[in-house]
Amino acid sequence: MSLTIPVLPAPATAQRWRRAFPGEPVQARAARRFTAMLLDGCPLLDEVLLTVDELVVNALRHTKSGQPGGTFTVEIARWDGTVAVSVTDQGAPSEPAVTDAADDAESGRGLRTVSLLAAGWGWFGNDRSRTVAALFGTAFGEAA
Repeated sequence: MSLTIPVLPAPATAQRWRRAFPGEPVQARAARRFTAMLLDGCPLLDEVLLTVDELVVNALRHTKSGQPGGTFTVEIARWDGTVAVSVTDQGAPSEPAVTDAADDAESGRGLRTVSLLAAGWGWFGNDRSRTVAALFGTAFGEAA
């Protein structure tokens, strides 16, 4: 288990949304639309959308969520200029990690991208369920 994101409990006044999606590739677009609708007007929307896309695609490609009958859940929390996004999948034996992909590689840069866009990111879970999350916002010196 690993957790590299700062532990910041969202206050009771935080806005929270959660939605489960079928584990199908077309649902990555639905997850982006869900996020965009909720965070309309957020200055960091592009970064958050790219992060949600990367986390969803990773869940579909690398976990049981992408297998027939699989699901994943996207959760968004927003408070005081801070946005937290997380994707919970159905787990995998491997651990999410930032890798150095070759310059000509077609994949392998997702979590590196997330680590560069977000103020912090991390994961927790096991081979049955795992959550990968990222934080953005003024709590970290960024406008949200």
